[in-house]
Amino acid sequence: MASNTSLAKSLTRPVFWNFGGLYFFYFACWQLVFTFLPYWLQGDAGLNTTVSGLVFSTMSLGALILQPIFGPLQDRLGLKKTLFYFVIICILLVGPLFQWVFLPLIHANAYVGAFITGAYMSLCLNGGVGVVEAYNERSSRAYNFEYGHARLFGSLAGATASFVGGIMWAKHHNSIFWAMTFCAAVLLVLLTVVKLPENHMAGAVSDDAKPAAQITKEDYAAIFKNRSFWGFCLLIVGSATMYDVFDQQFPNYFASFFADPAAGQTMFSRVVSVQILLEAVCMLFMPALINKISAKTGLIIYGAILFVRVLGCAFIPSIGMLVFWRLLAALEMPFMLVSVMKYISHVFDERLSATVYMYGFGTAKQIGLTIFSLFIGNLYTAFGFKHTYLLLAVIIAVFVGVGASLMKSDRKAVAA
Repeated sequence: MASNTSLAKSLTRPVFWNFGGLYFFYFACWQLVFTFLPYWLQGDAGLNTTVSGLVFSTMSLGALILQPIFGPLQDRLGLKKTLFYFVIICILLVGPLFQWVFLPLIHANAYVGAFITGAYMSLCLNGGVGVVEAYNERSSRAYNFEYGHARLFGSLAGATASFVGGIMWAKHHNSIFWAMTFCAAVLLVLLTVVKLPENHMAGAVSDDAKPAAQITKEDYAAIFKNRSFWGFCLLIVGSATMYDVFDQQFPNYFASFFADPAAGQTMFSRVVSVQILLEAVCMLFMPALINKISAKTGLIIYGAILFVRVLGCAFIPSIGMLVFWRLLAALEMPFMLVSVMKYISHVFDERLSATVYMYGFGTAKQIGLTIFSLFIGNLYTAFGFKHTYLLLAVIIAVFVGVGASLMKSDRKAVAA
């Protein structure tokens, strides 16, 4: 069943606020880690950039291993909360682990400590995020509210966590990780009070679908025989992967236009804060827009905006225009977040939505990052930003174009 519930109606329903809260406190944890963990690794833990990189590489590797396992498992669980509880319990232990376990491990053996830290954080974030997204999207169909409207709480969490986290970090560095433990405690309460629908194993799929318990190997095999799945994977590599690859060095490119790099870094952080807030605003109307134009069209627009941003940074790199190109991401991300979930539910077997999401989005994106991060990084060194951005724009156009040509249209589902 596709949700067409208006935001005004959703705001009157306690279950909507419950799932909004789940998004808020989970992505607050996400923002805290990816904002302050690099500082902690190089400052408190005393690691160089190479060993610090091992932590993030292990987190990505963990996602490649975990998401293909978590996807089919969550589909078989339906709306049971087992995996979600597991992710929350992992986050609940972050505070004590960073203070009393990870730091002594790193001081004893930097590489072993970095690997264990990265592997554990993958359970909480890079691998665990697929469980959170897939469960909440399935729940949005079961409880009949727009996934995109609840997902905007994640954007609000990003802006809030960056601001509050900065104050906490200035007072005590470990407070960041204890804040994650607090967020996990709130998540535990919010998830516990969610009441499952009576038929929770089939509550988030069409009435004529088989129960989740009857998922067979043939059902899973059908995913990989579907050309739309492979087209979806290619489009994700050309858009979501390239979005992250583009962002990896963009802050340094932006700061290079300032006489004082520190001033550029401060300016960039403010631009990102504005972008996140604008992103939340765009999420308000994005579900209705995608319902009109179709999810496939939304994904193509997402790739087109990224193409324009990258090409614009190559040809018009003034400070004012670089700010504009960055703020365009506020429109770009809502197109991606809403379109990905709607396309999966429109085109593929709804019982297998978690599997399709974690393989087609999570795994494909991580594989793309593994390949292109190193490749594009070497190009920056060899040819500079402008020429690398030109090549990156071509790669985006090719992957998005080929992927879209393979993907089945979901207009009939939208019309229905």
